[in-house]
Amino acid sequence: MASTTTSINKQVSLHVPKHFTKVLVIGVILLALCVLASLVFGSRVVRWNDIIDGLFHPNAESFEASIVHKRISRTVFGLFCGAALGVSGSLMQAVTRNPIADPSILGVNTGASLFVVCGIAFLQISTASQYIWLALVGAMLTAIFVYGIGSMGRGGATPLKLVLAGAATSAALSSLVSAIMIPRSYVMDQFRFWQVGSVGAGNWDVVGTFAPFLIVGIVLAFVTAPALNALALGDEVATGLGVRTGTLRLLAAVAGVLLCGATTALAGPIGFIGLLATHVMRLVLGPDLRFVIPMSALSGAIVLTLSDVIGRVVGSPGELEVGVVTAFVGAPILILIAMKAKVRSL
Repeated sequence: MASTTTSINKQVSLHVPKHFTKVLVIGVILLALCVLASLVFGSRVVRWNDIIDGLFHPNAESFEASIVHKRISRTVFGLFCGAALGVSGSLMQAVTRNPIADPSILGVNTGASLFVVCGIAFLQISTASQYIWLALVGAMLTAIFVYGIGSMGRGGATPLKLVLAGAATSAALSSLVSAIMIPRSYVMDQFRFWQVGSVGAGNWDVVGTFAPFLIVGIVLAFVTAPALNALALGDEVATGLGVRTGTLRLLAAVAGVLLCGATTALAGPIGFIGLLATHVMRLVLGPDLRFVIPMSALSGAIVLTLSDVIGRVVGSPGELEVGVVTAFVGAPILILIAMKAKVRSL
């Protein structure tokens, strides 16, 4: 794969998009503001002095400083989840050549959810380290199944067929999740808080569990990005440029499922982040994944962190889970994209 990437880089010069620097600067500023808002706002608003104590004086005994301590790990976890979902969305759109592909739309989140609820019901699992492996297996098997179904018939895996296969698979798996939960009240009690998608359980242990999966997934995404650019030109052209299309799709899919599955295991099935982050970056910067992937990570982190802050403010004194906020915002945008996008077979 390394030789393939080197070959592609030699044949495709690194052309920096026109507005990349401006978008990067704006993105970093927005991210900093979102992080600050995540530390300040919630069921209890803290002051600037409390933030300073929470960040730089770990032994501070004030109640507000302890709130800031807890919000720091939650904020870091939210940034990680948003970045992972943004990169996962960009990889899935590239592999399927579908501008509206997203882990939630293709049913990958639901597959991860099914395996987690099976683990709770039949294996009595209860920890993040146990959730994560079951979720990854469920996400991977669902991705393979959806791609297999979408590849059947004339024309192979077209964008429209993949979305339909994902929607049908997601509906079927959701029914199985309900069938397993309803007769088991203890499963429903444990699963219902996880099911809506939230970063509220984010602590340093969860961040540490998530970090290796995030690093591996993002590294794979960066390694495959140049070859994925060639794949967008078609399999024949990509093969002529020295790309092993089958191996490339497998590596990119593994990276996308790894990021999505790990996020779903630890935060629940948060939808639409990958779709929103990647679609906006493609509109602004163009199709070059060498720039779209890192900027999707940045924009995904911004969207999820901002959604978490909105959920805490709107739901005060409790909170509205981030999965509800992203669904409320993302569903209308998905409809607009689907109405405007020209979905065609490639």
